[in-house]
Amino acid sequence: MDYLKEYFGLDNKVAMVTGGNTGIGMAISMGLAKAGADLFIYAYTEENKEELTEIIEAMGRKVKFALGDLMKEELASKAADLCVDAYGRIDILVNNAGTIHRAPLLEENNLWWKNVIDLNLSSVYYLSKNAANHMAKQGGGKIINIASMLSFQGGKFVPSYTASKHGVAGLTKAFANELAEMNININAVAPGYIATENTAPIRADKKRNGEILERIPAGRWGEPSDLAGAAVFLSSKASDYMNGHILCVDGGWLVR
Repeated sequence: MDYLKEYFGLDNKVAMVTGGNTGIGMAISMGLAKAGADLFIYAYTEENKEELTEIIEAMGRKVKFALGDLMKEELASKAADLCVDAYGRIDILVNNAGTIHRAPLLEENNLWWKNVIDLNLSSVYYLSKNAANHMAKQGGGKIINIASMLSFQGGKFVPSYTASKHGVAGLTKAFANELAEMNININAVAPGYIATENTAPIRADKKRNGEILERIPAGRWGEPSDLAGAAVFLSSKASDYMNGHILCVDGGWLVR
Protein backbone atom coordinates (compact mmCIF):
# COMPACT_ATOMS: atom_id res chain seq x y z
CA MET A 1 0.00 0.00 0.00
CA ASP A 2 1.15 3.52 -0.76
CA TYR A 3 2.71 4.99 2.40
CA LEU A 4 1.00 8.39 2.13
CA LYS A 5 -2.40 6.84 1.53
CA GLU A 6 -1.97 4.38 4.39
CA TYR A 7 -1.00 7.01 6.96
CA PHE A 8 -2.64 10.18 5.68
CA GLY A 9 -5.55 8.90 3.58
CA LEU A 10 -9.11 9.36 4.83
CA ASP A 11 -10.94 7.00 2.49
CA ASN A 12 -14.27 5.75 3.91
CA LYS A 13 -14.14 8.33 6.70
CA VAL A 14 -16.93 10.79 7.50
CA ALA A 15 -15.84 14.24 8.65
CA MET A 16 -18.09 16.84 10.24
CA VAL A 17 -16.85 20.44 10.02
CA THR A 18 -18.68 23.26 11.78
CA GLY A 19 -18.56 26.56 9.95
CA GLY A 20 -17.15 24.51 7.10
CA ASN A 21 -18.50 26.69 4.32
CA THR A 22 -16.34 29.82 4.76
CA GLY A 23 -12.76 30.85 5.52
CA ILE A 24 -10.62 28.39 7.45
CA GLY A 25 -13.51 25.93 7.73
CA MET A 26 -14.01 25.83 3.98
CA ALA A 27 -10.29 25.22 3.39
CA ILE A 28 -10.32 22.40 5.93
CA SER A 29 -13.43 20.87 4.36
CA MET A 30 -11.75 20.81 0.96
CA GLY A 31 -8.53 19.43 2.43
CA LEU A 32 -10.33 16.55 4.15
CA ALA A 33 -12.25 15.79 0.95
CA LYS A 34 -9.00 15.73 -1.06
CA ALA A 35 -7.66 13.19 1.43
CA GLY A 36 -10.72 10.97 0.79
CA ALA A 37 -13.32 11.88 3.43
CA ASP A 38 -17.02 12.48 2.89
CA LEU A 39 -18.17 15.75 4.45
CA PHE A 40 -20.99 16.85 6.71
CA ILE A 41 -20.95 20.62 7.02
CA TYR A 42 -22.85 22.31 9.83
CA ALA A 43 -23.17 26.02 9.15
CA TYR A 44 -25.07 29.12 10.19
CA THR A 45 -25.84 30.15 6.60
CA GLU A 46 -25.90 28.60 3.13
CA GLU A 47 -23.03 30.80 1.94
CA ASN A 48 -20.84 29.02 -0.65
CA LYS A 49 -23.02 25.90 -0.48
CA GLU A 50 -23.33 25.43 -4.25
CA GLU A 51 -19.66 26.19 -4.91
CA LEU A 52 -18.45 23.87 -2.17
CA THR A 53 -20.79 21.07 -3.23
CA GLU A 54 -19.50 21.29 -6.80
CA ILE A 55 -15.86 21.23 -5.69
CA ILE A 56 -16.23 18.31 -3.30
CA GLU A 57 -18.38 16.21 -5.60
CA ALA A 58 -15.86 16.79 -8.39
CA MET A 59 -13.35 15.02 -6.13
CA GLY A 60 -15.67 12.01 -6.01
CA ARG A 61 -16.67 12.65 -2.42
CA LYS A 62 -20.07 13.21 -0.83
CA VAL A 63 -21.11 16.36 1.02
CA LYS A 64 -24.23 17.11 3.05
CA PHE A 65 -25.24 20.24 4.92
CA ALA A 66 -27.19 21.22 8.02
CA LEU A 67 -28.08 24.72 9.18
CA GLY A 68 -28.24 25.83 12.77
CA ASP A 69 -27.07 28.27 15.43
CA LEU A 70 -24.46 26.55 17.60
CA MET A 71 -24.82 29.29 20.23
CA LYS A 72 -27.95 27.37 21.25
CA GLU A 73 -27.21 24.49 23.61
CA GLU A 74 -30.12 22.41 22.35
CA LEU A 75 -28.69 22.47 18.81
CA ALA A 76 -25.00 22.10 19.68
CA SER A 77 -25.64 19.13 21.96
CA LYS A 78 -27.34 17.18 19.14
CA ALA A 79 -25.48 18.41 16.06
CA ALA A 80 -23.32 15.29 15.71
CA ASP A 81 -26.48 13.18 15.73
CA LEU A 82 -27.40 14.77 12.39
CA CYS A 83 -24.13 13.60 10.84
CA VAL A 84 -24.74 10.06 12.09
CA ASP A 85 -28.31 10.19 10.77
CA ALA A 86 -26.97 11.25 7.35
CA TYR A 87 -24.05 8.85 7.01
CA GLY A 88 -24.43 6.24 9.73
CA ARG A 89 -21.25 7.33 11.53
CA ILE A 90 -18.92 10.20 12.42
CA ASP A 91 -15.16 9.59 12.29
CA ILE A 92 -13.84 13.14 12.43
CA LEU A 93 -15.20 16.28 14.08
CA VAL A 94 -13.64 19.68 13.39
CA ASN A 95 -14.92 22.31 15.81
CA ASN A 96 -14.22 25.32 13.62
CA ALA A 97 -17.29 27.56 14.02
CA GLY A 98 -16.45 30.71 15.93
CA THR A 99 -16.82 34.45 16.22
CA ILE A 100 -14.88 37.43 17.52
CA HIS A 101 -15.84 40.84 18.85
CA ARG A 102 -13.36 43.68 19.17
CA ALA A 103 -13.95 46.54 21.58
CA PRO A 104 -12.09 48.31 24.40
CA LEU A 105 -12.72 46.48 27.67
CA LEU A 106 -14.54 49.39 29.32
CA GLU A 107 -16.89 49.66 26.35
CA GLU A 108 -17.55 45.93 25.96
CA ASN A 109 -21.21 44.93 25.78
CA ASN A 110 -21.89 42.01 28.12
CA LEU A 111 -24.09 40.36 25.49
CA TRP A 112 -21.07 39.95 23.24
CA TRP A 113 -19.20 38.22 26.06
CA LYS A 114 -22.00 35.67 26.28
CA ASN A 115 -22.31 35.20 22.51
CA VAL A 116 -18.59 34.64 21.98
CA ILE A 117 -18.29 32.22 24.91
CA ASP A 118 -21.42 30.33 23.83
CA LEU A 119 -20.19 29.76 20.28
CA ASN A 120 -16.42 29.49 20.71
CA LEU A 121 -16.34 27.44 23.90
CA SER A 122 -19.66 26.04 25.07
CA SER A 123 -20.58 24.66 21.65
CA VAL A 124 -17.19 22.88 21.49
CA TYR A 125 -18.00 21.16 24.78
CA TYR A 126 -21.53 20.14 23.80
CA LEU A 127 -20.66 19.04 20.28
CA SER A 128 -17.52 17.14 21.29
CA LYS A 129 -19.40 15.30 24.00
CA ASN A 130 -22.16 14.37 21.52
CA ALA A 131 -19.65 13.19 18.89
CA ALA A 132 -17.53 11.31 21.43
CA ASN A 133 -20.53 9.22 22.46
CA HIS A 134 -20.88 8.02 18.87
CA MET A 135 -17.13 7.55 18.42
CA ALA A 136 -16.84 5.45 21.58
CA LYS A 137 -19.49 3.08 20.21
CA GLN A 138 -17.69 2.95 16.84
CA GLY A 139 -14.35 2.11 18.44
CA GLY A 140 -12.63 5.46 17.97
CA GLY A 141 -12.48 8.77 16.17
CA LYS A 142 -10.73 12.13 15.87
CA ILE A 143 -11.78 15.49 17.28
CA ILE A 144 -9.95 18.62 16.17
CA ASN A 145 -10.58 21.93 17.88
CA ILE A 146 -9.59 25.29 16.43
CA ALA A 147 -7.61 27.16 19.05
CA SER A 148 -5.66 30.39 18.47
CA MET A 149 -2.50 32.32 19.26
CA LEU A 150 -4.74 33.79 21.95
CA SER A 151 -4.88 30.38 23.58
CA PHE A 152 -1.38 31.38 24.77
CA GLN A 153 -1.46 35.18 24.83
CA GLY A 154 -3.74 37.89 26.17
CA GLY A 155 -4.38 39.95 23.08
CA LYS A 156 -5.99 43.38 23.20
CA PHE A 157 -9.62 44.48 22.79
CA VAL A 158 -10.78 40.83 22.58
CA PRO A 159 -11.24 39.54 26.17
CA SER A 160 -14.15 37.25 25.31
CA TYR A 161 -12.29 35.71 22.37
CA THR A 162 -9.12 35.27 24.42
CA ALA A 163 -11.00 33.63 27.28
CA SER A 164 -12.83 31.31 24.88
CA LYS A 165 -9.64 30.21 23.12
CA HIS A 166 -7.83 29.59 26.40
CA GLY A 167 -10.87 27.48 27.27
CA VAL A 168 -10.65 25.55 24.00
CA ALA A 169 -7.04 24.66 24.82
CA GLY A 170 -8.12 23.46 28.26
CA LEU A 171 -11.03 21.41 26.92
CA THR A 172 -8.72 19.79 24.37
CA LYS A 173 -6.45 18.56 27.17
CA ALA A 174 -9.25 17.59 29.53
CA PHE A 175 -11.17 15.59 26.93
CA ALA A 176 -7.97 13.88 25.78
CA ASN A 177 -7.26 12.65 29.31
CA GLU A 178 -10.61 10.87 29.47
CA LEU A 179 -11.10 9.69 25.91
CA ALA A 180 -7.65 8.59 24.74
CA GLU A 181 -8.21 5.12 26.19
CA MET A 182 -11.32 4.86 23.99
CA ASN A 183 -9.20 5.38 20.86
CA ILE A 184 -10.54 8.92 20.47
CA ASN A 185 -7.80 11.43 19.70
CA ILE A 186 -8.52 15.04 20.61
CA ASN A 187 -6.08 17.71 19.50
CA ALA A 188 -6.24 21.33 18.39
CA VAL A 189 -4.86 23.53 15.65
CA ALA A 190 -3.89 27.07 16.65
CA PRO A 191 -3.86 29.34 13.59
CA GLY A 192 -1.70 32.42 13.55
CA TYR A 193 -2.76 35.53 11.67
CA ILE A 194 -4.84 34.22 8.76
CA ALA A 195 -6.32 36.32 5.96
CA THR A 196 -10.05 35.83 6.50
CA GLU A 197 -13.13 38.02 6.79
CA ASN A 198 -12.64 38.15 10.58
CA THR A 199 -9.18 39.70 10.20
CA ALA A 200 -10.06 42.12 7.39
CA PRO A 201 -10.29 45.15 9.75
CA ILE A 202 -6.78 44.48 11.08
CA ARG A 203 -5.30 44.03 7.61
CA ALA A 204 -6.93 47.29 6.55
CA ASP A 205 -5.18 49.13 9.41
CA LYS A 206 -1.82 49.99 7.84
CA LYS A 207 -0.02 50.53 11.15
CA ARG A 208 -1.34 47.38 12.84
CA ASN A 209 -0.83 45.29 9.72
CA GLY A 210 2.79 46.40 9.56
CA GLU A 211 3.37 45.55 13.23
CA ILE A 212 1.99 42.06 12.70
CA LEU A 213 3.99 41.33 9.55
CA GLU A 214 7.16 42.56 11.25
CA ARG A 215 6.81 39.87 13.92
CA ILE A 216 5.96 36.92 11.65
CA PRO A 217 9.20 35.17 10.58
CA ALA A 218 7.46 33.85 7.45
CA GLY A 219 6.86 37.48 6.45
CA ARG A 220 3.24 37.05 5.38
CA TRP A 221 -0.26 36.48 6.62
CA GLY A 222 -1.37 32.87 6.48
CA GLU A 223 -3.97 31.66 4.01
CA PRO A 224 -6.91 29.44 5.05
CA SER A 225 -5.37 26.65 2.93
CA ASP A 226 -2.33 26.69 5.23
CA LEU A 227 -4.51 25.02 7.88
CA ALA A 228 -5.74 22.15 5.68
CA GLY A 229 -2.60 20.00 5.98
CA ALA A 230 -2.62 20.19 9.78
CA ALA A 231 -6.28 19.16 9.86
CA VAL A 232 -5.65 16.20 7.53
CA PHE A 233 -2.71 15.10 9.68
CA LEU A 234 -4.71 15.25 12.92
CA SER A 235 -7.58 13.38 11.22
CA SER A 236 -5.38 10.58 9.93
CA LYS A 237 -3.63 7.45 11.16
CA ALA A 238 -0.38 9.43 11.17
CA SER A 239 -1.48 11.18 14.39
CA ASP A 240 -2.80 8.14 16.26
CA TYR A 241 -0.44 8.67 19.20
CA MET A 242 -1.15 12.39 19.57
CA ASN A 243 -3.47 13.36 22.39
CA GLY A 244 -4.22 16.77 23.87
CA HIS A 245 -1.72 18.56 21.64
CA ILE A 246 -2.11 22.12 20.32
CA LEU A 247 -0.46 22.36 16.90
CA CYS A 248 0.50 25.95 16.02
CA VAL A 249 0.33 26.98 12.37
CA ASP A 250 1.48 30.56 12.73
CA GLY A 251 4.39 31.32 10.40
CA GLY A 252 6.63 31.41 13.49
CA TRP A 253 4.66 34.08 15.41
CA LEU A 254 5.06 32.42 18.81
CA VAL A 255 8.82 31.87 18.56
CA ARG A 256 9.55 35.59 18.13
